[in-house]
Amino acid sequence: MEICSVQNLGKVYKGAVSQVALSDINLTIQAGEFVGIMGPSGSGKTTLLNMISTIDTPTSGKITISGQNPFTMSQDELAMFRRRELGFVFQSFNLLHTLTVKENILLPLTLDGVKVAEMNDRIAHLADNLGITPILDKRTYEISGGQAQRTAVARALIHQPKLLLADEPTGNLDSKSARDVMEIMERRNKENRDTMMLVTHDPVAASYCNRVVFIKDGQLYNEIHCGDNRGAFYQKILNVLSLLGGTGHEFSPVRP
Repeated sequence: MEICSVQNLGKVYKGAVSQVALSDINLTIQAGEFVGIMGPSGSGKTTLLNMISTIDTPTSGKITISGQNPFTMSQDELAMFRRRELGFVFQSFNLLHTLTVKENILLPLTLDGVKVAEMNDRIAHLADNLGITPILDKRTYEISGGQAQRTAVARALIHQPKLLLADEPTGNLDSKSARDVMEIMERRNKENRDTMMLVTHDPVAASYCNRVVFIKDGQLYNEIHCGDNRGAFYQKILNVLSLLGGTGHEFSPVRP
């Protein structure tokens, strides 16, 4: 089943000199896929994520998510659609420091008026699955970066979105925490068939995906699939990145 379809997508930022951020992008994400998006800084990958997440509007082309075109909706309908159909994980965690870990995770359900019994049931299962049960009653400033990102993943998954969008989720983490978070996302994808799209500079993070799509200068450049061997897939990712160019510091050299 198709979860997300991007057809002939284009984005031009108007100004004294118009900038073409994306040009004629076509991409399909099927239910249960874990798709990585990579490319040098300025390639357009974040613009693509922002349009699929409905934060930004396409100049041309069409995006459908779960068969719906979010850009034909009213502001209220779009806010509801975003909250129910999409999950978001950011590099900066975006947690509310005045709330506990549990309260942060339950926020989407609270906004939707879900019954307390169902909320408790869902969070017990999810917290156990993500290994954060012991920290549920802590404030966000009392936990580590890795725990904060697990909390953010839990908040993104608690309402069972059709599509989880992750923007550099390992960018602020040390290598062990980054690996832990990516292993959790990979497990959720394999065991729960959660559909995910990951934008990342990090080839180690990308190697947890089923396939990786590369963007260069606003256009699709290449696409590779994982197969059975993650180490070989990681090497393939490095090979494409070396062909893509870009400065050395943009792509992490850490091996999985």
